[in-house]
Formats: sequence, structure tokens, C-alpha cells
Amino acid sequence: QVQLVESGGGLVQAGGSLRLSCAASGRTFSSYAMGWFRQAPGKEREFVAPIKWSGGRTYYADSVKGRFSISRDNAKNTMYLQMNSLKPEDTAVYYCAADTRPVNGPPYEYDYWGQGTQVTVSS
Repeated sequence: QVQLVESGGGLVQAGGSLRLSCAASGRTFSSYAMGWFRQAPGKEREFVAPIKWSGGRTYYADSVKGRFSISRDNAKNTMYLQMNSLKPEDTAVYYCAADTRPVNGPPYEYDYWGQGTQVTVSS
């Protein structure tokens, strides 16, 4: 069983920054692919970015490209999402997810999800 706990959300003005964290349980976190998603009120859940077990180059949703950066620290069992130049349209609940398959890679299949952390960007 894997538990994911997001933190770092809050209220921020447009143009500001936040860093989200996702703390994971499990001794094999370093083997998981991870990802960030978000869901705005009245909208479907939206992919933000993935990160493979070793980190490194990744890709982002067009809506956040150039402003958000995903990273991980396997020694701390934690994944991060640095969000800069925030816009009101970034307001959403942000979720982290884990692909715990023994061999994982694009396309990812996320089998564990956190409870989410609220990010609100005021104009």
C-alpha cells in the first residue's frame, strides 16, 4: 500500500509562487513514476506533468509550460511542483499520483492518488 500526502497549497496573488510537495510512503518510492494533476471547479481532472523514477527531462501541459517545474528527491520520498508566475486559471485542487508498476514508463498508469491540496490564485 502506498500513501501520498500533498502539502504546500494556499492562497496566493497572481504572479506569485508556490511549491507543492508530495510525500510518499513505501520503501520503493525511488522506483515509482510520479505525476501531478489538477482539477478546477466544474472541470475534469487535468494532467500537469510526470516524472520518471530517476527524474530528469520531462514534459508539461501547455497551460503550465515555462512556469511550473516538477522534481523529486528519492532520499526524502518526496516529489515537488514549483509553480511560478501563477495565474487565476491555475486555481484548482492539485493531486499527486504514483505509477508503482515494476516497469513503468510512458504511457504511465497511476494506481495511487493523494487527497489533494487546494491552490487558489487571486487576481
